Amino acid sequence: MKNFLILFALLSGCVAFEGKNIIIFPKQTATDHVILTPTLVKPLDQFTICLRSYTDLTQEHAIISIALPGTGNYNAFIIYPKPPNSYYIFINQEEVIFKVDSGVVEWKNTCVTWDSETGLVQLWINGKRYPRKGTKTGSPIGPRMSVVLGQEQDSFGGGFDAKQSFQGEIYDVHMWDYVLPSNTLSIFCYSDLSGNIFDWKNGTQVRKGGVITKVYDITNA
Repeated sequence: MKNFLILFALLSGCVAFEGKNIIIFPKQTATDHVILTPTLVKPLDQFTICLRSYTDLTQEHAIISIALPGTGNYNAFIIYPKPPNSYYIFINQEEVIFKVDSGVVEWKNTCVTWDSETGLVQLWINGKRYPRKGTKTGSPIGPRMSVVLGQEQDSFGGGFDAKQSFQGEIYDVHMWDYVLPSNTLSIFCYSDLSGNIFDWKNGTQVRKGGVITKVYDITNA
């Protein structure tokens, strides 16, 4: 496994895993979550969100959610897999469903892009883009937002349900206020780019509940 990861890193031009802070969600609860603080506060007309996750959950769950202040603004953005072969993406309360390949238990690199001018949503998993979907146009997200890993928000920063929570590992979460080019997303080599909305290396993360942080050791992969 170690040799495979090193070879993958060399071929892709990325340094994968080694020295990364991994966020571990040991169990499904209504309390365990991580709050991410955006470094740039502005209305988002477009964005890219990328992250890596690892889970053996066979039920629906939220990986990341963004809620806005005010009643009815809780599903501003959600990545919500429904195993084995569906991903639900929410943009401004609107649900978009992607049919995806059924995968074995492995690290998954997930990227979502959205552009309010066209309304187009793109889902990339492990470098594969699925057919684009459309949402309503002209509705930016923000500027104030609550960004949470591991839970689906039913209120601004709260309202969690254990049955919708994440169990597993997450790392390398980045967010940009623009759509990353396809040649970057197709080889999921964004780690050398620092998200200007949130950067995993330097961004502020607040752990709540029983969430654990561990530095990934490539020798124990």
